[in-house]
Amino acid sequence: MSGSQEDNSSLLLNSLALLRDLGRLHAIAQVLVRYGFADIVQRIGMASILAGAGKTLNWQETADIATMSTPERARHALQALGPTFVKLGQILATRADLFTPEWIAQFEMLQDQVRALDFAQLRPQLEADLGAAPEEVFAFIDTTALAAASIGQVHRARLADGSEVVLKIRRPDIRPRIEADLRLLARLASIAEQEIGWLAHFKPVELARQFSESLRQELDLAVECRNAQRVAENFAGHPHVRVPKVYWEWTSERLNVQEFVAGIPARDLCALIAERLDPRLVASRITHACLAMTLEHGFFHADPHAGNLFVLPENEIVLIDWGMVGRVSETRRRQVLKLLLGLIERDARSTTLILLEWAGDKQVHHGELLNEVESFIDRYHGVPLKELNLLALLGDVTRILRKHQLALPPDMALMIKAISTLEGLGRLLNPDYQIVEEAEPALRRLMLGQYGPQALMQRGWDVLREGIDLLADLPRELRGLTQAARRGQLRVGVDMAEIGHLGNEFSRAANRLAIALITSACILGASLIAALAERAGSGGIAGLGLYMLAGAGLGGLWLLISIWRSGGR
Repeated sequence: MSGSQEDNSSLLLNSLALLRDLGRLHAIAQVLVRYGFADIVQRIGMASILAGAGKTLNWQETADIATMSTPERARHALQALGPTFVKLGQILATRADLFTPEWIAQFEMLQDQVRALDFAQLRPQLEADLGAAPEEVFAFIDTTALAAASIGQVHRARLADGSEVVLKIRRPDIRPRIEADLRLLARLASIAEQEIGWLAHFKPVELARQFSESLRQELDLAVECRNAQRVAENFAGHPHVRVPKVYWEWTSERLNVQEFVAGIPARDLCALIAERLDPRLVASRITHACLAMTLEHGFFHADPHAGNLFVLPENEIVLIDWGMVGRVSETRRRQVLKLLLGLIERDARSTTLILLEWAGDKQVHHGELLNEVESFIDRYHGVPLKELNLLALLGDVTRILRKHQLALPPDMALMIKAISTLEGLGRLLNPDYQIVEEAEPALRRLMLGQYGPQALMQRGWDVLREGIDLLADLPRELRGLTQAARRGQLRVGVDMAEIGHLGNEFSRAANRLAIALITSACILGASLIAALAERAGSGGIAGLGLYMLAGAGLGGLWLLISIWRSGGR
């Protein structure tokens, strides 16, 4: 097939998709108009819908909506738009760096308000996934749903060997509806980012992309089981943390089968006390488990609310529902620890650089951000680690980011949301709960691990290897720049406000390079003098070589300390 034929086919498919989604697009626009977002509908080129939408409103409904704040109207609109948009709001609730507390509070109120389907509606799909009638596979199956959500619902069952299990069954035909919503959401996000200036700060296209990726993974129920198994392996042999067993022989994209755990919900304080369990110990163990997942394993439960945590005898913790998880790279974990170290040591510069790394390529006035961070650090200087209010600290960080129109990486946003949820549960179980006090031993251990001799040597080797690679690539990069200049394609942007800072960085780099060259020369000179002294048998010449070698050692030590203090900048 030729290129033009492929383009025509792609255009035809897009046109058919647009026609197929037109009714849904009309319904979305009507909901937006109903809740006072007619301006957005008009700005995205759907003004023709406004007149028709006005006819669907009644005076009482209009009066009620008029009394709502903008975040409240947004929450009601998302709820009215259905499961896909409810889940979008739940994801937005994790983005405290983009939205103020008023918006976050409204997003957190969004719930999957769906009725359970009759079991007869699930049976054909369930039989297809099991390869047999449910009664042939399970000794018992409860046709009344244990729980229902927008993507699936849960039923209890019993295996032939007596094991109690739960079946999570995906709603029939849910994928085509969600895929249609995601297509429309991507299209609307693109138009909104181009046409509505104040929305551009929220990066709607990127948010839509991340949300679509997350929701498509959640549609595959086998992914949840793979997540659960990975966490179970990470906690293998741990005496106080448990993850339900997965029965893979019956698990697929539309069905998963997991062990049923008859524990006490972690939020049920009265039941915990009645069973003579220790709520304070439970809070402590939940905290240590979540910290281990986040800062050691780099793979954590992104929604550790009370409904996903249960307690067994001996205060054992059970974590369920692994549909939403977060991943934290080794680099990001090191950044979090450096941020904490920067706060403890009053190193505003190091803290600012971490925030800039998180913000990506967004342009920002470095001096203003540095002043803001210095003021922020002063508020926490001298506060003992165990008395540090982590939620207040994270709240201040997100306010600084919002002020400078910076955004957190998605993994950091999920981590902050998980910590916030954990803090609320901890205070429910223990009025004196302080998450930092609980976390202090683990944080100190991780800091020692990150900044111990072995870790520093490994990072030094990594820096040296990257430097060698950079030098090897330099001729090719320079050749590319020269060719671009000859073609008139070389563009240079200069930010005058940053010239002073850039000059300082170049000066610092030049100093290090000079010391490195002098150190290398001293080592080479010492080697030559040693060889000469051996031939001449002269002790004086040998002594001069030792002095040069000692000077080289001091220069190298200074260079290593300088690189370490700058964090590899």
